[in-house]
Amino acid sequence: MARVVVDVMLKTEILDPQGEAVLGALPRLGVTDVSSVRIGRRVEIEFDENASNVEEQSRVIADKLLANPVIENFTIAVEESVETGAEHA
Repeated sequence: MARVVVDVMLKTEILDPQGEAVLGALPRLGVTDVSSVRIGRRVEIEFDENASNVEEQSRVIADKLLANPVIENFTIAVEESVETGAEHA
C-alpha cells in the first residue's frame, strides 16, 4: 500500500491571518524569538496496494480538490509499503 502526504500552504505573498494570530499569541507564552508563523494543512491519502500512477493521481487530487492554486502551493511525498493494522511484535 502507498501513502501519500500532501502539504498545502498559502503562497508566501498571501497574508496568513491564522499564522499572524499565533505569532501574536506567542509572547503571552513567553516565546519571543519567533519571527514568522505560517499555518497549512496536511492530508494523508492511502492508495490500494495495486494502485498505479500514485504520484500522478495524487497531483490531480491536490491540484483539483485540496489546494487552490491561485493562493496555495502544495508538495507531495509518496511513502511506499505502508503497514496498516496492529503493530508486529
